Amino acid sequence: MIDLRRCANAVELLREHASAHPEQDALIWVGDDAAPVRQLSWAGMDREARGVAARLREICPPGSRVLLLYPPVEFIVAFLGCLYAGLVAVPAPLPGRYPHERRRVRGIAADADVSVILTDSANAATVREWAHAEGINHLPVLATDEDHFGDPAQWTPPVADHDTLALLQYTSGSTGEPKGVMVTHGNLLVNAHTMITALEIPADTRFGGWAPHYHDMGLMAQTLPALFLGTTCVLMSATSFLKRPHQWLAMIDRYDIGWSAAPNFGYELCCRRVTDEQLAGLDLSRWRYAVNGSEPVQVATVNAFAERFAPAGFRPETACPCYGLAESTVFVSGTGFRAPKTTMIDPERLAQDDFVASATGRALASNGAAPLTEVLVVDPATREVLADGKVGEIWLRGPNVAQGYWRKPEITASTFQAVTAGGDSGFLRTGDLGTVHDGEVYITGRLKDMMIVRGRNLYPQDIEHELRAQHPELGNVGAVFTVDTDLVVTHEVQGRQDEGELRELAQRMKQTVAREFGVQVGGLALLRRGGVRRTTSGKVMRSQMRELFLQSELDAEYQA
Repeated sequence: MIDLRRCANAVELLREHASAHPEQDALIWVGDDAAPVRQLSWAGMDREARGVAARLREICPPGSRVLLLYPPVEFIVAFLGCLYAGLVAVPAPLPGRYPHERRRVRGIAADADVSVILTDSANAATVREWAHAEGINHLPVLATDEDHFGDPAQWTPPVADHDTLALLQYTSGSTGEPKGVMVTHGNLLVNAHTMITALEIPADTRFGGWAPHYHDMGLMAQTLPALFLGTTCVLMSATSFLKRPHQWLAMIDRYDIGWSAAPNFGYELCCRRVTDEQLAGLDLSRWRYAVNGSEPVQVATVNAFAERFAPAGFRPETACPCYGLAESTVFVSGTGFRAPKTTMIDPERLAQDDFVASATGRALASNGAAPLTEVLVVDPATREVLADGKVGEIWLRGPNVAQGYWRKPEITASTFQAVTAGGDSGFLRTGDLGTVHDGEVYITGRLKDMMIVRGRNLYPQDIEHELRAQHPELGNVGAVFTVDTDLVVTHEVQGRQDEGELRELAQRMKQTVAREFGVQVGGLALLRRGGVRRTTSGKVMRSQMRELFLQSELDAEYQA
């Protein structure tokens, strides 16, 4: 297998694959029924990317930023067109209906100082209306799928090396305002090499999934590694998955996909909503890497998915918890094709930042080894490197770490150029809490999300997951946070329930939190589906939920 780190840039590598197997499928897009909507060969993808690049070269100087607003079908070609042109891609979701979604995309466009907006003809009118409403109608909006958009014959290769900026990956903003992570050609190549090496992925493995194309998992873990390997990537929209989760699994079966990923909630959704009849029609025996990442991995979900889909041939060793973040070009750690490694730890000791194994307690999933990245566990306040068995902030150093945040030198210095108390420099502060145990990474929560209640450290995702496990009336998402010293629980509920039923459910939820975590609930709100704010990649926005609670702006079905 080729060492991707030795490639001069991403464009040369992609063109080598297009020359080697021009008629092989590079990209396949599927619809709601997992049937192919469009298939693009390597030669076709290369030709279309050259056409987009040629047109962009006519209107943008090298290094210009290009905002990409697409559904999944056309996004990848436009993204590659930016690379082929020597420009900087800025992936973002389509503006959407809600004001906060439209403002967020406006903020990305302004922060990146984009020169042009690319979309497809189906969305061009909507994007132009959004640009006008947001006061940025001076930016040209171009539909790249129009006939004769650009002449591939006029394309010439860009001047690019490992240090050339390839994209600004805007973080999802679950704990703060989105920031543009500067990702180079070298970062992309090293990231793909690291993941492929760590998980031992064969070169002929087909990739596929529904992770959004503007999210780091969807772009830099799902799609680009497949293309850098020279294989095929099969894509469906996140909307299709959320409407019919079994179609994701049907796609894996139908297209012989070996690598596919989802956040923990995706696997949980499949366990809840895939019927016995749908299960009977699946063959998941060829699925080799069921990557679970992008949010904390719950052992109960991993085990439930393996048990639920064992009749379809799903093997326990297919489950593959991984750890990563946009600031490290997505992949940090993971170990492939083994039964998930779980460690039981003492929850009382964890509340004091001690990682102590016990016969009973809280089960934590290992996120595997980080063979090509240096990992430290550091006290976030003192910056002292912690001893084995302590929980602290995860710090990283290695070639997959991105270059910093776009035009934010101060936060770049504090986040990407961190120095330990002992003077060791050049580390990325992840903001994630965890430890390294037996050479493998364990994540316990987010530093900004961690709650201190009566001297104990509690993690909101643990409480949220336990409530869903014990109360099937709840929906798929909740947000737990603190206000002063009070613990507040907000959670969506399924279906319609009268006030008496909701009151009784709220009381049982309070009892669960007191019994399982030893704390009292100071406030509780039950919400309709969609009431919990999430990022475009599905992460819970607990800080925004806290603000809505404080401002009495939650549209609650029941509040206590």
